[in-house]
Amino acid sequence: MVILMKRIILTGGGTAGHVTPNIALLPALKKAGYEVTYIGSYTGIEKQLIEEMNIPYYGISSGKLRRYKSLKNLSDPFRVIKGYGESRKLMKKIKPDIVFSKGGFVSVPVVLAAAHKGIPVITHESDMTPGLANKIAMREATKICCNFPETIPYLPDGKAVLTGSPIRRELLLGNKLEGLRMCNFTADKPTILVMGGSTGAVKVNEAIKSILQKLLKKYQVVHICGKGKTDPNLDKTPDYVQFEYVGTRLRDLFAMCDIVVSRAGANAICELLALKKPNLLIPLSANASRGDQILNAKSFKEHGYSEVMQEEEITPEKLLNAINELYANSQTYINAMAASPQSDAINKIMELIESCHKNK
Repeated sequence: MVILMKRIILTGGGTAGHVTPNIALLPALKKAGYEVTYIGSYTGIEKQLIEEMNIPYYGISSGKLRRYKSLKNLSDPFRVIKGYGESRKLMKKIKPDIVFSKGGFVSVPVVLAAAHKGIPVITHESDMTPGLANKIAMREATKICCNFPETIPYLPDGKAVLTGSPIRRELLLGNKLEGLRMCNFTADKPTILVMGGSTGAVKVNEAIKSILQKLLKKYQVVHICGKGKTDPNLDKTPDYVQFEYVGTRLRDLFAMCDIVVSRAGANAICELLALKKPNLLIPLSANASRGDQILNAKSFKEHGYSEVMQEEEITPEKLLNAINELYANSQTYINAMAASPQSDAINKIMELIESCHKNK
């Protein structure tokens, strides 16, 4: 009896948020018997992250499709066309049964090439409203996974599935005692974890520092500041530890902390939801983004998963009060997150992948 290997291509890149959900799917895909290949850009963050996982990786030409004026708008379409040609060759070489796309501009030529070959495509939209890359890709998608119920009206009829975001299983396996040892903290005092995304957040860092001494009267604070954003003047502050970046040990910090202050990137808040960590979200302002974090945070607040404070509203007094109220009402947030339908994303997505493979 010959057992045919099932083949899947994963794609997505540009930021870690377009890669880590794909990584989270890997154990389930391997368990289900899939041979996994990844297509990303030549030099993006996805190349390093995926090659560290020993997954076959192919780079293609990639260009950003911009809504604003830029000289690169003249050259990038040719990069996309080149990437499309390279993707078609890879489809012929790899012969995948299905493609799963997490988004980012590098995924567009991959999705279009798969659709041209009649290969089923599942895409995943993390934010409340689809970005430009996913707006193009979802026209060719068989199914479109999303994180928020509010996203469904923005997606083509019959394609949308509320799944939530795949969360790396190791995040759920943190050790509280290891986290306490890592920070030299005690179990007798509540702990706040402050994080600002993969590169840190200057305004969040500054806001926390403005009330740090008052916070430390009641809490211990572990602060992930971002590369080059730590403050040497605070290195020896009791009950306060700062890091530029935390890798696999992040799971232990999550296990240790009682509440979290965070930006509102889609993957970050889905991790908080999966871990059931009461959180105060400070979304990136509309001046610095397309406003997706504001919408993400609004949804989580309306569902009772989070408290929210806009950057423009922050004062030391308001921030301190919001943190104290979050901690005082933490069980209310935990209960709401425990009842969320946006959990178990990996199993839901695997059911879609298997269904598309079966019906191919």
